[in-house]
This record gives sequence, structure tokens and C-alpha cells, in this order.
Amino acid sequence: MLIPIGIGLLRPLISSKSRLTYSGIFRGFASSTSQRTSDKQAIKKDDEKEAETNFGFKYVPESMKEKLVGQVFTNVASKYDVMNDAMSLGIHRLWKDYFIRTMAPGPGTKLLDVAGGTGDITMGFLNYCKEIHGDTSAQVTLLDINPKMLDVGRERFNKTPYNQTSQIQFEIGNAENLSTISSNSFDVYTIAFGIRNCTHIDRVLSEAYRVLRPGGRFMCLEFGKVQNPIISSIYNLYSFQIIPVLGQVIAADRDSYQYLVESIQRFPSQDKFTEMIKDTGFTVIDKGWEDLTFGIAAIHSGFKL
Repeated sequence: MLIPIGIGLLRPLISSKSRLTYSGIFRGFASSTSQRTSDKQAIKKDDEKEAETNFGFKYVPESMKEKLVGQVFTNVASKYDVMNDAMSLGIHRLWKDYFIRTMAPGPGTKLLDVAGGTGDITMGFLNYCKEIHGDTSAQVTLLDINPKMLDVGRERFNKTPYNQTSQIQFEIGNAENLSTISSNSFDVYTIAFGIRNCTHIDRVLSEAYRVLRPGGRFMCLEFGKVQNPIISSIYNLYSFQIIPVLGQVIAADRDSYQYLVESIQRFPSQDKFTEMIKDTGFTVIDKGWEDLTFGIAAIHSGFKL
């Protein structure tokens, strides 16, 4: 008797005329469940949000940086060498020449020149081997991710004795994934003014380590941090106030050179980058880098031992 009485007492509360109906109960339950599901999906979406990285002073999704950097170098490829001379007052040529002399390659050295672009390092390397050793057996693979930069490099070498020889080959490739390059296949790996434009510097270093032969040498020429406060302030003023204007006047592209200046500021200091090189497995000598022109640029070096 208790059960019928209980139902009878509750019937007015669950009748069709009542605001608390069976359908209302289930709609409320479904709504609550739907909200919880929606909240969980939102949390999951936030958890799966793509990691961001710097593009100059901006932050962008990692998947976008490669495309944005690619557009920068596509824009500047035809004026790249002229702008380098203008921005550095020609000093970049002295840095690169010293870089090659520091490398001091011997006869038959096999070089992988990553982010080789218009070919300054490759040209310096081949000329050094020829002039110092009388050597024509040294070989270079000039690799760059940007076809426009590589086209400028090819055109430049078409006018040299190295054209159509076995000493040089051009290849499109990504420094973060050198899938076409065999492990333990090169004596020297160089990357000049290119690594700061890569999304994952650690992956670039890991690939460099992989493709070098035991005893091989990693060498990087990159912008650094100036420690002298007076020189640093003058350098920063020149970088931010003059270089973008030169980009507009010479290359009709202020934005690309604004990015390039900002990318220099965002790159790790010499000591922090050296720690990254060591963490990859390279052995460095002494402090691992040499400053050029008050630290405006620096040569980093490590050996695969």
C-alpha cells in the first residue's frame, strides 16, 4: 500500500500540467549533459591548441612560421646580396672570409652548406680549397628551403669555373628534416645567418649532428648580442631606424627587413646558443664561440666526437 500511496502523492508533481514533467526532467538532464560535453570539448581544444613561436616580435602558430619566413626570403631574394652589402657596409664579406679561414678545410673536404642561399659560403669554401691547396676534389651540397634563393645561387655559379662540375650540387631541403641526406656523410656542416629563421633550432642541431661523420665539424655564423652598452645602443639604433629604411629604398620591402632585425633580437645569446649546441652532443673547444665586431656576429663551432 505504501507504493501506490507514494505514487498518488507524487502524481500532481509529474503530471502533464505540471512544470516538472518527464520530458522536462529529461530535457534538463540532456541540457546539463550537453553543457558538460561542450565544456570538456572546449578544455580539450585548449589543451590541443597549437604551440606558438616567434616571428620577429610577433607570436604565430608554429606551422605558420616556415611559410612566413619563406615569403620574406622570396621577397628579398633578388636584392639579398645588395642589401647585405648595404646593411653591413660590406663587413659581412669579411666575416664570411674569416669564417672560411677558421674552418681551414683540407683537400677533398665534403661540405653541407645549409641555408646556403645565394652561395657566399659555398663560393668561399671552393675558392679556399683551390687557392690554398690547388684542390678540385672538395665537394659542396648547397641546400636551401627557398627555391627563389636557390635560383639566385644557381645563376651566380653559372658564371664560375665550378658550373656543371662535380664539386657543387644544389638541393631544396629543410634544415629541420634533412631526409635526403644520409647519416655520417659530411665532414663539415655550415649554416650562416640562417638558423635564427628556423622554427625548431634544436631539430636543426640534431640533424646537423646526424649527418656529420665522426670527427666532423658543425660551424654556424650568426648574429649575436653586443655586450658593450654604448656600442649596443648605437647598433640597436642603426638596426631599427636605418635597416628597414634601406630595405624600403633598395628592395622596396620595409616589412621583410623589419622582421630580419627583430629576428636578430630574438635569437639566443652566444652562451645560451652554445649550451644548445653542447646539449645536442657536440664537443666545443674553450667557450665554443668567437665574437666578431664587438659581438654583432659570432662564429659557433662544435665537433662530433
